[in-house]
Amino acid sequence: MKLDRPITPAPQDAEQRKAIKPIVCYPIDSLPEFDPEYYAESRDDLTLVDEVLVAPRDAETFEVPAGYFFRIVCPEGPQVGDLNLWNANDINERFFSGKTRALYGTHISTGDRMMSTLPYLRAMATVTHDTLDWYGFDEFGGSVHDVIGTRCDPYTNALLSGGEYHYCCHSNLTRALANTMGMSAEEAEPFVHDVLNVFMCTGFTLDTHQYFMKASPVRSGDYLEFFAEIDLLGGLSACPGGDCGSSHSSEEAVCAPLLVQVLKPKNGPPNGWKPAQISTYSRNHGM
Repeated sequence: MKLDRPITPAPQDAEQRKAIKPIVCYPIDSLPEFDPEYYAESRDDLTLVDEVLVAPRDAETFEVPAGYFFRIVCPEGPQVGDLNLWNANDINERFFSGKTRALYGTHISTGDRMMSTLPYLRAMATVTHDTLDWYGFDEFGGSVHDVIGTRCDPYTNALLSGGEYHYCCHSNLTRALANTMGMSAEEAEPFVHDVLNVFMCTGFTLDTHQYFMKASPVRSGDYLEFFAEIDLLGGLSACPGGDCGSSHSSEEAVCAPLLVQVLKPKNGPPNGWKPAQISTYSRNHGM
């Protein structure tokens, strides 16, 4: 447990040090701005080409070609999901939640991009529509679609409770990826990574600064929509905590399915669009 008070006496200039103004670590002014009109024509006429239903407390994989859209839909009742993304042609390249958080903030919404791991570091997907963007941040500092948390996993569950639970999102995603790739669970597990917590409402408590969750505001019909900037293999787990209003690993929580829709733009990708390119940084320069 953390100490409830410091043991080091404050220096005389403590308040002066605390008053120093913060500086944004990664200004993103040089990144391409999000232009909703750029995607509008493609979004106007979409053809459903695939649907994947993710059962409660389970996970499924899905594929999205570059230049297509996909939606994660809440079809029945409040439910949160854990999303992994991989390059469909090389799963060594995967979603980098830490860098996405550093660039776009703790929670993402329309216009934000999901970045991939080093040494690739490119946009994998762009959020093009979010029916929960009205939520913003609440009085507790909570918001939806976070890139803060990892994913519920059996290891932490065993550490904190001493029990075993095999339907955590980490386990679900591992099984789903293993089945898709023809791997053993042991081979697939290292590729399962920190997630985008779709629909989950989270933040940090104002007093102890601990990661918190609260009941998601998502309702049937809500969805989060993305544009695939590269060929994607996705993995989605319907969290065993349901709307995460009480627990994120539970046999008692009311859970609902999630639906993934893959959508082809009739008029093709936006004019002039090209798949995202890997980082221009060369390893020959200093490495």
